[in-house]
Amino acid sequence: MNFINSYLSILENIKSISKKTTLVIVTKNQEFENILPLIKIGHRHFGENRVQEAKLKWYDKSIDNLNLHLIGRLQSNKSDSAVEIFNYIHSLDSEKLALALSKSEKKLKKKVNYFIQVNIANEPQKGGIQEKELNSFCNFCKHDLDLNIIGLMVIPPANQDSRDYFQKLKDLAIKNELLDLSMGMSNDYMQAVISGSTFIRIGSLIFKS
Repeated sequence: MNFINSYLSILENIKSISKKTTLVIVTKNQEFENILPLIKIGHRHFGENRVQEAKLKWYDKSIDNLNLHLIGRLQSNKSDSAVEIFNYIHSLDSEKLALALSKSEKKLKKKVNYFIQVNIANEPQKGGIQEKELNSFCNFCKHDLDLNIIGLMVIPPANQDSRDYFQKLKDLAIKNELLDLSMGMSNDYMQAVISGSTFIRIGSLIFKS
């Protein structure tokens, strides 16, 4: 289980800079048997890209203090399942989705923590609120729908220096009085921690071992 050593090394790297950063281990396409050793040594934050895969993998598991994070795009017609399964949703990116999630929360009598995904680079292939729309969307979610918006999320463009995007997201979070930042993946997580990220999303760097 070399991936345990990778996990411990990454955790040590993160904690050497910040004690406030949570490592979310991305477990998409991983069998539960591969995840179990991480659970046994105490890790409790795991991320999935798809609602259906998460439901099949995690739904019948009884794990104390488990926190499941949806980090992939979410269709509004799957909002009930997403609210039922996940504790955190990192990809809130439209008014339609926000309305659906609000309705699902009321139906299921459950509150979820949300990150608004911001498409800072205006990439058409990615989800995310445009920067100019963020303030009004954030207010709509928090005040009109009573969603628990805890922070912002960004996926920087591939093959570019992530630091400018991380700093921009941090500035936007401060402007909108949000405390948490979901930013940083396997290739740029240390830059993200240095930039103030509070939630890091890492999968391949751990499981490639």
